[in-house]
Amino acid sequence: MNSSSHRAAALQPSLIREVAESAMGRADVIGLWFGEGRWPTSEIAVTAAQNALAKGDHFYQPNSGKPALRASLQNYMNRLYGLDLSLSAITVTGSGMQAMMLAAQALTDPGDKIVVVGPAWPNLSESFKIAGGDIHIVPLQAMNGRWHLDMDRLIDSLTPDTKAVLVNSPNNPTGWVMDKADQLQLLSHCRKHGIWIISDDVYSRLYQFADAAPNMMSCGHREDRIISVNSFSKAWSMTGWRLGWLAGPPELEPIFAQLTEYNMSCSSGFVQEAGKAMIEQGEGEVRQLQERLAQSYQLIKTRLQAIEDIKFIDPDGAFYSFFSIDGLTNSVGFCKALIQTAGVGLAPGLAFGAQAEGYVRLCYAQDIALLEEAFDRFEKGYRQAIKSSH
Repeated sequence: MNSSSHRAAALQPSLIREVAESAMGRADVIGLWFGEGRWPTSEIAVTAAQNALAKGDHFYQPNSGKPALRASLQNYMNRLYGLDLSLSAITVTGSGMQAMMLAAQALTDPGDKIVVVGPAWPNLSESFKIAGGDIHIVPLQAMNGRWHLDMDRLIDSLTPDTKAVLVNSPNNPTGWVMDKADQLQLLSHCRKHGIWIISDDVYSRLYQFADAAPNMMSCGHREDRIISVNSFSKAWSMTGWRLGWLAGPPELEPIFAQLTEYNMSCSSGFVQEAGKAMIEQGEGEVRQLQERLAQSYQLIKTRLQAIEDIKFIDPDGAFYSFFSIDGLTNSVGFCKALIQTAGVGLAPGLAFGAQAEGYVRLCYAQDIALLEEAFDRFEKGYRQAIKSSH
């Protein structure tokens, strides 16, 4: 039997999946491990998809996506962020994850240095690793109850031989957000050395202090080496639909289209119609989600700050709490044990990088009553889970 490629063999399995799949489907477990809200997709999307199917939208689509959806995304980004994107700047993808893979495949040659601000969702680094990238992590730091990025350290890591820097803001898992001043400093440095900026904007609309987080593309010009990765999964509650998009320099669009042809050919037409409906008619759904998350955030902040063993760190965006627990040294073992002792499923910190060991991630995009029940269970069982994980 032929062995797998070295790149495939070097990939790290998802520790989030390892924990979750040990108990997925169990009615007695409250699963807060995935980055997925409890609320179903709006009827706006469902009706649009049903209508498209009824009209015979069953066939191949352009590699870059339906022109009408691309135009809606172009208008959306220009309006929200004050941009001047052309239609050719937009590529529709079969998920935010596929968008990240296209960016990695379009830019990365074997051995290229890729700098990633971490902790980060493991799929981000692994996508560039699949493409042959040499990954370097610049870690966030928890100080005075918030997450901080040492910009001097990041800039120093971006040497002339760096191909790209990957910034996820708002960040999964920490909720950290890069402010406009740091974005401008980063862009200025990357311009000097021809370094690409990959901006993971999937959680852009889930920001504590405004309707959208500061956006890297709004700092630059059309010709800047900035690629924005986005998804319908989070702000529009469409995780299972698998639809996303890329925005970047227009000259990359035919490259993305060709890579899409060899990855999946195209996103499904009826799913694209659902996305178009949500972009054009679903702003109220986004606002409702923002309001729900604000309520859930207040609850988890109150409950976590009341537990003396926990170090709560305020997130600025996304819908996670990433917290440490006194005495926790094996986050994977702890999360597996917590399922047994409390019936609560969390994501282990180690899944997001070695520097995140000792932390766990909780997705608070849940109904208030469910979160209350989860915390009641957690408080009764977390100490035993720590003991069991040693």
